[in-house]
Amino acid sequence: MKMRMNVVRVALITALVALSAHAADKQSEALPKGKIYSYKTVDGVAREIEVFFPSEKHERPVPGIILFHGGGWGGGTRKQFSYQCDYFGRRGIVAATVTYRLVTKADRAAMPDGQSPKRVCITDAKSAIRWFKQQSDELGIDPVRIVAGGGSAGGHISLLATTTPGLNDPGAPEGIDTSVAAYVLFNPALSLSDAKDPEIDFLQQISPNFPPAIVFFGSKDEKWLKGWNLAYQKLKSLGSDSVDFRMAEGEKHAFFNRAPWKDVTLVEADRFLTKLGFLKGKPTLEVSVSEARLDRVP
Repeated sequence: MKMRMNVVRVALITALVALSAHAADKQSEALPKGKIYSYKTVDGVAREIEVFFPSEKHERPVPGIILFHGGGWGGGTRKQFSYQCDYFGRRGIVAATVTYRLVTKADRAAMPDGQSPKRVCITDAKSAIRWFKQQSDELGIDPVRIVAGGGSAGGHISLLATTTPGLNDPGAPEGIDTSVAAYVLFNPALSLSDAKDPEIDFLQQISPNFPPAIVFFGSKDEKWLKGWNLAYQKLKSLGSDSVDFRMAEGEKHAFFNRAPWKDVTLVEADRFLTKLGFLKGKPTLEVSVSEARLDRVP
């Protein structure tokens, strides 16, 4: 009897795993798809960037936005930002979501004292931004009107890739920097422990001329909000007023990934980019402020 129950249990688990995998495949199939390019090849493996172009003809060049996914520097996929990139493309700018090298257990074990394994992610992010600029003619983008951003670890990566002077790929093209004109950041994961490695610590890269940014956080994001608050206070102490900091009361980390917040944050990002002149017209998504409100933090 016990053996029979074990067989049934194994069969049930197998069926559930298959069902879950099937659902994940269906969800992946339903995601919008852009055009895939390789921004560099390492050890025979292509690092991919997926680009979403404007659905209607626009006078070229147009601004561009490049987004980096989250996942704790060791997980996640670029598909996390397919929805946002598709939306921005339909709004008239070129949007890209990036696959970058993820940190492995071997990376963590081999990293010298005082150096963070997050370095490998930032090097790839810098390569992707340079490729985006270098291909500006083909992509139809204005290389001086590029927005960077991402979620959680991807927010951290985008900030460091555009501010830290080091961690460049040895094959990086000369004369193409990684600075950007603005940021769209979804709960960027800034850790107090980053101070041990200045090249991956945003607090040590902050300058008074920090570009305009919109930043989204949940008020109950206990792990990561502390790090961002320190950065925000430092920016203000340097006289910078370029950050539009928005808080979702009662929400936790990664709240922007689910309804209604996915659209609410996207609409606010749209309005922010419109104020900068990167987009024109009104957001094409409709959201109810009473349903989900993002309060501006002074």
